[in-house]
Amino acid sequence: MAGHSKWKNIQRRKNAQDAKRGKIFMKLAKEIFVAAKQGGGDPDTNASLRLVIDKAKANNMPNDNIERAIKKATGDLDGVNYEEMTYEGYGPGGVAVMVSALTDNKNRTAAEIRHAFNKNGGNLGENGCVSFMFDRKGYLVIPKDSTDLDEDDLMLEVIEAGAEEMETTDEGYEIFTEPEEFTNVKEQLQEKGFTFSVAELTMIPQTTSPLSGDDVHKMLQLIDVLEDNEDVQEVYHNLEADEEVMNQM
Repeated sequence: MAGHSKWKNIQRRKNAQDAKRGKIFMKLAKEIFVAAKQGGGDPDTNASLRLVIDKAKANNMPNDNIERAIKKATGDLDGVNYEEMTYEGYGPGGVAVMVSALTDNKNRTAAEIRHAFNKNGGNLGENGCVSFMFDRKGYLVIPKDSTDLDEDDLMLEVIEAGAEEMETTDEGYEIFTEPEEFTNVKEQLQEKGFTFSVAELTMIPQTTSPLSGDDVHKMLQLIDVLEDNEDVQEVYHNLEADEEVMNQM
């Protein structure tokens, strides 16, 4: 995967933003709602729902919240209907940006996202304008302190489970899979006793866009504004910035 050697830089920024989201339970409830609406409310037969529930539990979402979202989707409780939307555009310096949203009002969400781009040095484009720059992948991270296996032995386990490749970082082992193999790889590794600090389907940029100076600040502001929107589930981008500059920001 060309360009994913810079993924750690991008992912670290994303994780820092996730940690400060005050609306994360609402976003997770929407994801659970859509997964249950599309594939049924039983996580044993709905892999997408099972994945979102795992994500919700990893974020300490109460079981009552999870069950309420499922019941709304299956008609046991009254609730609104959410529609999945994807928005694409460019941030400062031409950084590619994709925004995944769940909304009950497309006009409102589109207007808010367009305003966020315009106000922070970017511009919203047409669907397809940047999506070709990203690959959808399963992404798992095994923390180094959670396993006694050395890199070579772990690599064999990962390959045997069906993963595409593995990279070693200072913090852990990053595992990449094809989307359709993600759940199978995750479950096989869990059965062998491995735990994950990250386990998600995501969009990984094929190449990155280096930024410096004020453009980095503007781009981070754009990400903050987008992620703070209650309809936005994920923001994907290909920003590459010096780590020292990122830490200062």
